Amino acid sequence: MHRTLTDHARCLYGDEYRPTPPCGLEHSESRFIEEPTFADADTLLAMVRELCPNVADGHLPVRVRNLTHRPDDPALMREAAANLWMHGPGWDDIAADLDRRADALEGA
Repeated sequence: MHRTLTDHARCLYGDEYRPTPPCGLEHSESRFIEEPTFADADTLLAMVRELCPNVADGHLPVRVRNLTHRPDDPALMREAAANLWMHGPGWDDIAADLDRRADALEGA
């Protein structure tokens, strides 16, 4: 078992900035996906910020980064928007909407 979601993600996808530690466990993306689905905001932010510190880097697939979006958490909404801005103009409207919604939540 991995200590954290970040450790599990690092084992499964690798880490652009440090070596992946040997763990000896079998890894399955379908099993991993359950963890971020139910993780709290701090855990998700820690994973994304450690493994993809510059938004456009890291080995975390976009489908995993998108699981970090939570409609009630401004910080996660901003992370999701930042990732979408990197995928070209087809996602700009959604990214802008996430930023607006995060602003509204913070202003409430």
